[in-house]
Amino acid sequence: MRGNDTQQDAMFSYLSPEQRVPADHPLRPIRQMVDTVLKRLSACFEGMYAEGGRPSIPPEKLLRALLLQCLYSVRSERLLMEQLDYNLLFRWFVGLNMDDPIWDFTVFSKNRERLLEADVARAFFVEIGRLAREQGLLSDEHFTVDGTLIEAWAGQKSFKPRAGVAPPPSDADAGNPSVDFRGQKRTNDTHASTTDPDARLYKKAKGQEAKLAFLGHVLMENRNGLVVQTRLTQATGTAEREASVEMARAERQSKRGPLTVGGDKNYDTREHVATLRELKVTPHVAQNTARPGGSAIDQRTTRHAGYAVSQTKRKRVEEIFGWFKTVALMRKTRFRGLQRVGWMFTWAAAAYNLVRMRNLLGAIT
Repeated sequence: MRGNDTQQDAMFSYLSPEQRVPADHPLRPIRQMVDTVLKRLSACFEGMYAEGGRPSIPPEKLLRALLLQCLYSVRSERLLMEQLDYNLLFRWFVGLNMDDPIWDFTVFSKNRERLLEADVARAFFVEIGRLAREQGLLSDEHFTVDGTLIEAWAGQKSFKPRAGVAPPPSDADAGNPSVDFRGQKRTNDTHASTTDPDARLYKKAKGQEAKLAFLGHVLMENRNGLVVQTRLTQATGTAEREASVEMARAERQSKRGPLTVGGDKNYDTREHVATLRELKVTPHVAQNTARPGGSAIDQRTTRHAGYAVSQTKRKRVEEIFGWFKTVALMRKTRFRGLQRVGWMFTWAAAAYNLVRMRNLLGAIT
């Protein structure tokens, strides 16, 4: 018998969002880990808000919503609020009831600024790492470092001469002028972006297009491929090695045993290798025999079996960057300035670790 295509305009629901989400849904273990971390950060949240006044968006709900934005590749706060309005899964994860009103996206963005100023992303990322350590998922000895290009939210036309240098010719259209850069020498010393002054014109390899960008860096532990350190810097030719030393030094301060740090050929310079050894960190970077003077890595490193293992494990870091750029939408950032882009880069690392930990703990159980 054919059913009737009818729809009732109004009805009561006797099922809560908690009951509607399947018991084996992949977001459930992530929600449990997130709730554990947010409880640990409760004292931090208390110091961010005044005792009186109108209640703002609870920071716990705000952070859960930002996680959904990373996990489900939501492009903007406007779309995120739209999803929260009708998506029961999103409402359940954030902690909203069926009839709770949704925030205006401008209010949501303004409340997020308070978290940016308090560097909550870094605190959340650290607590996620502590939770992973408690579960026995982190290595204390073997790590990999690498950097990736994060395209800035700025166009090539915004890369204009600094004060005192004549601007390039353009047509009468002030909104979107036609600019001919052919034959001009444009460098970071003579030009800067008017949209994002922190962005730098940079290309990762010869023959590639130069883009206004930042460089994001991660230090990955080799046991399970979790991120333990993040940095975001301006895009320069030495930024990757400088960030590598900074992250290795931070990891060295918290550990007393032997440490190894793997990397690609870009890290094979005599100065960088010598600096790591001064920190009592064994450099397991790939040998760059084409470099003038030869590789800085000799047989005292390559003769050990651990060097070959590090060269195999280090390739896993590309999975992290792949997830950042395809799922967390970090291929081209939606934010401007080192502080904001760095905040979101660290937040994406925390979200990645949560997904990775869910998979690892699921496999263990």
